[in-house]
Amino acid sequence: MRARRIFFSLFLFFAAPFCLTNAASLPFDTVFRGRGTFDRLVEQAKANNWRALPIGERTAAVGHALLGTRYKSFTLEIDDRVEAASVNFNGLDCWTFFEVSLGFARMLNELEVAWTPATLLHYVELDRYRGGVCTGEYLSRLHYLEDWLADNDRRRLVDDLTRKLGGVRVNHAAREMTLGWRHYRYLKADPSLLAPLGRMETNVSSRPLYQIPKNRVAGIESELKSGDIIGIVSRDRPGLYSTSHVGLAYRTNDGVLHFMHASSPHNYGKVVVDARLSSYLAHYGSDTGILVARPLR
Repeated sequence: MRARRIFFSLFLFFAAPFCLTNAASLPFDTVFRGRGTFDRLVEQAKANNWRALPIGERTAAVGHALLGTRYKSFTLEIDDRVEAASVNFNGLDCWTFFEVSLGFARMLNELEVAWTPATLLHYVELDRYRGGVCTGEYLSRLHYLEDWLADNDRRRLVDDLTRKLGGVRVNHAAREMTLGWRHYRYLKADPSLLAPLGRMETNVSSRPLYQIPKNRVAGIESELKSGDIIGIVSRDRPGLYSTSHVGLAYRTNDGVLHFMHASSPHNYGKVVVDARLSSYLAHYGSDTGILVARPLR
């Protein structure tokens, strides 16, 4: 097994810049931004031996090192036609914050020689795209958190703990993108994507959505770990619910379980360690509960 790991690390080091599914079709400075931050994280990983931490704690350590990074929306809309794995350390939204933290943590399983932007892009692709493969098509991306959770749980990259922690089923609506399609660069450039996008949303909405109701979250906080991925479920309209936000669980030295996330501009406008998770949920009337995914590898 160790020999296979060494081989894969060396393969990534020498070949990854050329084998990323679609990054090669876009300029590298389009698919990867913020090299200075990446290099700083690599140095912190070496100095603090993050590699020795369990994957969840490692993810939380990376996320914590990104505190203060400004919030930036639509960082994944990088081209009019070509979809490609990408990373932007200069600005993060809620999804890319947890995603780059987890991808960087996974990268540390490789030999240090392979701790490169190309390897990080590989792990982002593994996480972000259906089946772990970016085909170059916009709809190969997992656009909805509940769809991401189902796909990554099926591939045993994460463990969906929602039902095990007392999750209950709620009626489901995934329609944000078709309603707000003008905000998405790819959809504006190619409206023919709207019909298949709508079918994808119908498929996602047809699957069960479970949430741990927010009035029960305080009772299960002791079972959560730093680095658990916390999805926020909100009321979409009367009787229908959807995922609306995402971040990481982060347990401070005093034992309190906080919500660490990229907070939108009308709040902090940057990556923060926010209030205790249950207190955060209580603050927002439209938030109804959470889903929980635990990284496995």
